[in-house]
Order: sequence, then C-alpha cells, then structure tokens
Amino acid sequence: MRLVLAAALSLLITAGFVPKSEAGLFNPESFTLDNGMQVVVVPDHRAPVVVHMVWYKVGAADEPPGKSGIAHFLEHLMFKGTGKLAPGEFSRIVAANGGRDNAFTSQDYTAYFQTIARDRLELVMSMEADRMVNLQFGEQDMITERDVVLEERRQRTDSTAQGQFREQVTAALYLAHPYGIPIVGWEEEIKRLDVDDALAFYKKFYAPNNAILVVAGDVTAADLKPLAEKHYGVIPANPAVYQRELPHEPPHRAARRLTHSDPRVAEPSWQRMYIADSVNWGETRHTIALQVLSDILGASGTSRLYRNLAVEQKKAISVGAWYSGVDRGPGSFGVYATPAEGVSLEDLEAAVDAELAKVVADGVTQEELDRARTGLLADAVYMRDSLSQGARVFGSALSAGVSIEDVESWPDRLREVTVEDVREAARSVFRIERSVTATLLPGERS
Repeated sequence: MRLVLAAALSLLITAGFVPKSEAGLFNPESFTLDNGMQVVVVPDHRAPVVVHMVWYKVGAADEPPGKSGIAHFLEHLMFKGTGKLAPGEFSRIVAANGGRDNAFTSQDYTAYFQTIARDRLELVMSMEADRMVNLQFGEQDMITERDVVLEERRQRTDSTAQGQFREQVTAALYLAHPYGIPIVGWEEEIKRLDVDDALAFYKKFYAPNNAILVVAGDVTAADLKPLAEKHYGVIPANPAVYQRELPHEPPHRAARRLTHSDPRVAEPSWQRMYIADSVNWGETRHTIALQVLSDILGASGTSRLYRNLAVEQKKAISVGAWYSGVDRGPGSFGVYATPAEGVSLEDLEAAVDAELAKVVADGVTQEELDRARTGLLADAVYMRDSLSQGARVFGSALSAGVSIEDVESWPDRLREVTVEDVREAARSVFRIERSVTATLLPGERS
C-alpha cells in the first residue's frame, strides 16, 4: 500500500458520533464506548458483507527485554479457546458461517479480523469480545503453539537467505529502538517463553481501553453502536493499561555496512536503508513528501531510478525505493537494486548515490511531482473498492496515533506538496550517517 498519512494530531472523540466528511477518503463514522474502546465504522453497502477487526495498541516493540516474540506468540494463543469455546472452535464457527478469519502482529499493534456476511456480524463480535478477557490455555497448548511459532520462524527467516539478510539489515539500522528486534522474535528467546509470560502480556495489554474496533461494509454507526455496547461495552476498562513509551533512538553518527553471503543466492543484490522521519519521529512534516519522493524515485518502471539506471545506463536489472512512515517510532526509507550482467556492486552503488545526490542538490521536477501525486490519489480511490483496505488503513493509523481527521484529509494535504517540500524531505532522509548499506552475495555463508 503506497498510502502514507500526515503527522498525527490529537483525536477529540466523545461518546457521540463524529460527522462524516463530505470530501474525505473513506467517510467513516466513529464513537467511543464508555470503557474507552474506540470504534470506527466505514460504511459500504455494495454487498451484504462486513470486515470486523479488533486492533490492540500493542506489538513487538512493547515486549519486555528478553521476551522477543511474545506479542506474536500471544496472537497464536488467542485461537486456543475460552470457557465458552474449545481450542480452534472460533475459526471453525467462522468458517461454518461462510466467513474467514485471521490475525497479524506488527511492531506497533496486533489485529484480529473476520470477513463474514452482515447477518453474522453479531456472532463474531460476541466471540471476539469473549476472548478479549476470557482466554484460556494450558501448558500443553503453550508448548504446541511455541513449536508452531519456531517453525514459522524457520520457514520465513532461517530457511531463506533473503529472510536472514532482511533481519540482519533491520537489526543494524536501529541503535537502541526495539524496531530492530524481529517481530517473530529471536529463536533462543522464543524457546524460553512460557505460560506466565503469555498471560502477563495478555492481562497487561488486552483490554477495551487499549483496543480499536473497526467495522467496514454493510453497516452504519447507528446499526453498530447497540451491538458494540452489548458485547464490548460491558467489559470493564483496565485502569493499569498504558501504551508503553518506546525507547529513544539516539543520534546516528556513523554509517554502517553489512555483507551477507549464502550459497542459496543466485545473483548479488544491493540495498540501503535510512532511518527516516515518521508521523511520530523526527520532522513529521516531511511524511507525505517522503512518500511522494519514494514514488518518484522507485515505485514503478517509469520511476527515475529505473529509467536512469536500468533503461539508460543499463547498470541495473531491477531498482526501486520504498518508504514506511506510519509508525509510533522512527520511519524507514529504502533503496534497492540488482546489478546488470558485468556491472560490479561498487559501480551500481556509485550510480545510485549519484542519483540521490541529484535529488538533494536539484530536487524533482513539477512533472515528476504531478505524476506521482496523480498515481497516489488514484491508489487511494482504488482502495475504496476493498472492504479490508479501509479497515486496515484506520486500524494501523489510529494505532500509531494518527487521527481520523488526518486520514480523511490526506488527499488535500497531498495536493499541497510542492517540489521544494520534496527536496527538503530528501535532504532530511538522505544522510549517510543514518543509513545501513548492505549487499547479499552468492557463495559460502559468512
């Protein structure tokens, strides 16, 4: 998803509804339950289907030292059952009613969702509310699911050269911030997680006043509010819940380099990650301009890096850029390339650096800005065709502290970005001392 939101503002939500925006991105409705649970409704009446999501404002970045992977581990354990539901019964009931369900964990949040027919909405709400406070699992459940998590880590990270490489690059980017720790966790720490760890994390963070309910589809706030009050509103707030203040990331004063070799690698590749401004870190005013910059540099086959390095200079067979900035902590900006045959990684890096230096010195053209803006606005329009995209935008944004108003006004603020804004953003992010440059090579494992 290329959409990036602007800097977070305070969200002033009362128990009443926030009126729809006439020119917004998704035109949501919202209210807050008496226990502090925030509710967002994204009406879409094209089909009698809804996406029901509960987002907990806790992720891997909130884990205690030495307990990496506990947020993701608890996500797995949430399917083990309650006093009302046997292990695995939650998903079986959803499937039996024609729906599907799953969950995911990030550094900043953990989310659980179901896609189901409108007339089954109350069913999944009752089950999700039940496991918010009544989760039950024993020692054997914990051991079984811990093995599943370890196998997931082996398949997604340890068994691939690219997975190991990404993990090492990310770890090298952050000096003190927990974003450098993998979401799945370090293997040795996963092996030591136990029932007490999981229950402590669950009781500390899983509560209505640390959760956001997002429902998108064939429903309105007026329809949903009685159901939300019935199932979620009766759960008492946990006064001990708080969103952890993440550790400070100290100034970066020295560039880092990393090389990884692996016999499973077929061709060499190069990448650089910069720590970057986000909606909560650094110069927050740069976030939309940074998304425009990443689009101009490397979002497609017509982008500047591909046009100059692959088509004209023929030094790369693939090249691109990306930016992540909707985070509670620092954002990240990445540039990557694969050299053409006969081109060394040193020559490729020099060519990329020359292109980045041009942007810092000369900025981008109005034509490039207009093209990027048109593409990003089109992406936003296409997102409206997906029930889950709207729900995911609000869940991830609100979990990072971005307001509903900021999400809805994003198109207007994107239209206000100037070429000078993009140049200033480039100067802010392309600072070599705040980067990790990494190469992945064929050969023996280092």
